Amino acid sequence: MNLRKRQRGASAEVHTSAMNDIMFFLLLFFLIASTVTNPNVVKLMLPKSSSGQAVSKKTINVSIDQNLNYQVNKKPVPLDQLRGALEGYKSMANELTIVLFVEHTVAIENVVQVMDIAKDLNIKMVLATQPKGK
Repeated sequence: MNLRKRQRGASAEVHTSAMNDIMFFLLLFFLIASTVTNPNVVKLMLPKSSSGQAVSKKTINVSIDQNLNYQVNKKPVPLDQLRGALEGYKSMANELTIVLFVEHTVAIENVVQVMDIAKDLNIKMVLATQPKGK
């Protein structure tokens, strides 16, 4: 037998079932929207690496595809004009880092040409890779 008196007041309850539905629809919306945001991305097969490193915020993306087409921040640049394009970015920022995206079938001599240009301009360089795993 329960001899304790019941409290006759309002109980404080929060019903979150509607919030779960809203969060699900927001998640779904952002997943769909994120697949549409970068339609001009250059698809490259990057080499794999087991070590990773963070990169500073002032970066330039330089990519080389299997046809030896050079791009600086998704803009095509011929190899002979690459130094001038990088000098333009160097004048905008003091500490600059080049993130070099190279197709895994490109010969190393083409990568070294870009590295030499970056070294002459005193620009740090990081080679982009995909994480090893699956």
